[in-house]
Amino acid sequence: MSIVMIAAVGTAAVLLASLMKGVKAEYGFFLAAAAGMFIFFYGIQKLDSIIHVIGQVQEAIRLDNVYFATLMKMVGITYIGEFASGICKDSGCSFLGSQIEIFGKLSILAVSAPVVLALLQTLESFLAS
Repeated sequence: MSIVMIAAVGTAAVLLASLMKGVKAEYGFFLAAAAGMFIFFYGIQKLDSIIHVIGQVQEAIRLDNVYFATLMKMVGITYIGEFASGICKDSGCSFLGSQIEIFGKLSILAVSAPVVLALLQTLESFLAS
């Protein structure tokens, strides 16, 4: 499936959800959430090829596995956080969606802290020489 197909699924779901909101608002939300889950899981399947390419780049430049794992964690946190936040905001819980976004950003900061610390130590060793 390509981006055109995913866009068509998303657009059709939004149109049907809009029509269903006139009948019963909950049905429209559930339809949109189901379409969102479908697109989300399809996107996760695409991550396999991306991880493979990043693994090849990692081997080519001899990148430490810790950095690769950290990068993958950051991508996962971002993707899941944005998806959950979007669902919350679409259902009318903007405050909860914003809190999920903030937690996601803090999680990325916590995961990346060791890498930033290693970078600063490397810079310090270069400057001390």
